[in-house]
Amino acid sequence: MNANLSLLIWIPHSLYIFINSKLIAACHLMHRGQAENEFKVEVEAIGKVKHKNLVGLIGYCAEGAQRMLVYEYIDNGNLEQWLHGDVGPVSPLTWDIRMKIAIGIAKGLAYLHEGLEPKVVHRDIKSSNILLDRKWNPKVSDFGLAKLLGSEASYVTTRVMGTFGYVAPEYASTGMLNEGSDIYSFGVLLMEIITGRSPIDYSRPAGEMNLVDWFKGMIQSHRGEDVVDPLIAVQPPPRAMKRALLVCLRCIDLDVHKRPKMGQIVHMLEADDFPFRSTTGALISSINIFCTFSFLSMPFSDLQENRSPR
Repeated sequence: MNANLSLLIWIPHSLYIFINSKLIAACHLMHRGQAENEFKVEVEAIGKVKHKNLVGLIGYCAEGAQRMLVYEYIDNGNLEQWLHGDVGPVSPLTWDIRMKIAIGIAKGLAYLHEGLEPKVVHRDIKSSNILLDRKWNPKVSDFGLAKLLGSEASYVTTRVMGTFGYVAPEYASTGMLNEGSDIYSFGVLLMEIITGRSPIDYSRPAGEMNLVDWFKGMIQSHRGEDVVDPLIAVQPPPRAMKRALLVCLRCIDLDVHKRPKMGQIVHMLEADDFPFRSTTGALISSINIFCTFSFLSMPFSDLQENRSPR
């Protein structure tokens, strides 16, 4: 390729390059102990993926122990910066913007899990890997840990990788990876989006350091409305908030088989109302859904029709 390299900017583990007046981003991967051929097969498969909520992979480098991925550049930073950076007394991320971001992430993951063969398990879903454009459209980035999972396999056994606080417990303990691991990570990320809290924060009191434990404790104590980020100026409608909190809890179910599929999560987050069957509809109108975990453990099919993602 004949390219006019006009500027090169190096930041630890990242490289920003102007080529033919176009800015691209290169991510340097830490050594993964992965064979070069295996890396190339997986990256080339991911490189063919095109979706509005996935960062475009332009190229890669695999030479010796060196691994580098080259992506399109997204110009509004990442979700972690907007959730946890110094944004002032009021966050620019309103409830509606946060739900727009969550739905976009879910659509991107639904495409990876349900729209491809073999499916792609991202394996490192976290706020710093969600890039944002100027209209707050999210793009899932950094496929450096992604694994392919064919239709004939229910899981793949791998070395445990990912980010502490987001990693699904069954994957952390067994090394058995499938799309359910991404769904757990998405549930933690959705909690982070709603609360403005990091998954692990050692600066908080002992009972609040772990976001998942604190979040579940707040729900058990019937304090669901108190988990919403105080930097959100206009609080969400109660029904919309309950829907989002319910999705969080379903995604982090310790039984991986009870977690919803990403396509189901998309439809539930987009729904204007809970599409409950008549046998459960009365529960929503008369009982706060946070009062019982037995209700939350009901099959997801009882809450939402199983439809394929858009």
